[in-house]
Amino acid sequence: MASAISLDTKSLKASPVYPPKITSVKALVESTDFSSLPSFYTFTHNLHDELISDDPEDSIPIIDISLLVSGTPEEQSQVIHQLNKACSDWGCFMVINHGVSESLTKAMIASFQEFFDLPEEEKEEFQGSHVMDPIRCGTGFNPSINKANLWRDFLKCVAHPEFHSPNKPAGFSEIALEFSKRNREVVTVLLKAISKSLGLEESYINKAANFELGLQLLAANYYPACPEPEKAIGIPSHYDHGLLTILVNNGVSGLQVKHKEKWFNVSIHPNTLFVQVADHLEILSNGKYKSIAHRALVNNRATRMSIALAHGPSLDTVIRPAPELADNESHPPAYVELTYREFLELQQTGKLRSKFRLNSEQSKAS
Repeated sequence: MASAISLDTKSLKASPVYPPKITSVKALVESTDFSSLPSFYTFTHNLHDELISDDPEDSIPIIDISLLVSGTPEEQSQVIHQLNKACSDWGCFMVINHGVSESLTKAMIASFQEFFDLPEEEKEEFQGSHVMDPIRCGTGFNPSINKANLWRDFLKCVAHPEFHSPNKPAGFSEIALEFSKRNREVVTVLLKAISKSLGLEESYINKAANFELGLQLLAANYYPACPEPEKAIGIPSHYDHGLLTILVNNGVSGLQVKHKEKWFNVSIHPNTLFVQVADHLEILSNGKYKSIAHRALVNNRATRMSIALAHGPSLDTVIRPAPELADNESHPPAYVELTYREFLELQQTGKLRSKFRLNSEQSKAS
């Protein structure tokens, strides 16, 4: 079985080195005065051997979402065209004038920081082992998927259809609930416009994904300063599950996206949302829109934190190409059919390795 969740297997040639029991990278950094990277964090791929682009003429598209809500018909049509181009050419875009207040985003970042600053024994209350656990915190090693320990800690919470949150630090739940709701409103507007950009009815994606009961995950990744960042990795190259992922960060860069076989550094400006096309929007569009490969690098100067909100179908929904986009002769359906729940559970096992397309070998495997 193959899938759109994909690690850079070329970068993971070395045999796995299983680390000792580590509750968090943050705790390791704060408990040890070291100048070199522990061997079990060594990521063998040389990140600097790959093409990096900073071409100002080839920049990530910017979408003014306010024009979709209150613009003239001509302005709305123009933004829908821009979305079509952004999703097909890039697989990502920046969103401005989105209505999520900068103060709320800053409060969310500060609350996540307070969570990661909690004593290790308090954070351990929220450790989980299964992808469907409603609250999970931990550090970055899954031997089924990762061949090197990842230089990051994380907290993940299911925010919709039922909201879950740790009960500490004080005020975290209230801020997280409001932050999740406001960003979900942004995605609702975007999905309607993306439906139209595909030539479908405005409500098509909402209905096909059962989005009213769709899964929303609120996650924070915490990357402490690393003594040898060129030897470590925050998160290797991968694709996101779901329809759209929204990202913000604490102002420290490290995210890269792959575009035209080159890696682009992503700078998310204050009060801007970075949006990525994810696997299930690729499936629904029958490959017209592609989920984007991205990775998180680390640095030796400052702690980086990113907050991601993944928006997907309902767990029991099977996303398949829209009939209007799947002509059996010229554009046949090209994706294996799984419920969203099955997809997530297979991802956790490490069995999903390549693009979620059907070919002769994958057909036999499934």
